[in-house]
Amino acid sequence: MHIGKMAKHAAVLFSIGFAAGHLESQERIERPMSQHVFYRTVKVDGLSIFYREAGPKDAPTILLLHGLPSSSRMFEPLFARLSDRYRLVAPDYPGFGHSDWPDPKTFPYTFDRYAAIVNRFTEALGLSRYTLYMQDYGGPVGFRMALAHPERVEALIVQDAVAHNEGLGALWKARRAFWADRAANDGALRANLLSLAATRTRHVGSDPNVERYDPDLWTDEFAFLSQPAQADIQSDLFYDYRTNVDAYPKWQAWMREKQPRLLVIWGKYDLSFDLSEPEAYRRDVPHAEVHVLDAGHFALDTAADEIAALVRGFMGSR
Repeated sequence: MHIGKMAKHAAVLFSIGFAAGHLESQERIERPMSQHVFYRTVKVDGLSIFYREAGPKDAPTILLLHGLPSSSRMFEPLFARLSDRYRLVAPDYPGFGHSDWPDPKTFPYTFDRYAAIVNRFTEALGLSRYTLYMQDYGGPVGFRMALAHPERVEALIVQDAVAHNEGLGALWKARRAFWADRAANDGALRANLLSLAATRTRHVGSDPNVERYDPDLWTDEFAFLSQPAQADIQSDLFYDYRTNVDAYPKWQAWMREKQPRLLVIWGKYDLSFDLSEPEAYRRDVPHAEVHVLDAGHFALDTAADEIAALVRGFMGSR
């Protein structure tokens, strides 16, 4: 190749390489690298409790509490987007995910027991201050923790978790019947709560854009629910859910008195809970930050970027 042409060719390659490097550098600035995620277990009350953890040890801590029938796995999208700046810790409850599944004949599957275990879990990890991120079942676990140790809670993030009776939607008719007469309604409850159709509906809800949802989300969860003892575990735990409804007034009174920093994130296609619930939180905490998203019950399925941005803004506004 002629020397002049070689020089020109090299200049073009340098220009392309510089531009690519500049774009890569810009992308790193716009999308900070997340920390490695660690998958660990710790003994609490004789049980092996599995948890995911990422982020700097000295960063503000977000304790993430999962819902039904998920596990700490549901928070993977946030680990990928927030662990550069925050310490994220997400345990699996007993009977869920990779934590121990004690026999329901000997272990009481109740929300009181879960809250006590997660409180001791935080003590085992030395977590003395944290923001509670509560989704679905994470609400009744987290509110019990907040009332037991309000000094540990810096703020609350609620994502599709109910603290008001009116927030329980039409699906709850069969579930209330189960609470009134467990023996007569156990079969109907299991179909309403644990079937493949119900597991899919929890994700897709009324969203017309079904193609946005990875079907692995509900087929994996249904495989989990189909494991031996799971139906009994989930039936016991859901029978105890009636104690959450009884406790709603106490949680509301606590919020009205304490006026915690509160971020409410809601999926407008959620069929599990009523769309009136986000504003019910604002009645208790008028300065609450409330966002209704184009998403379902598990809003991280389709709105992870938006939720991560909302959490960053909320955490940074303290």
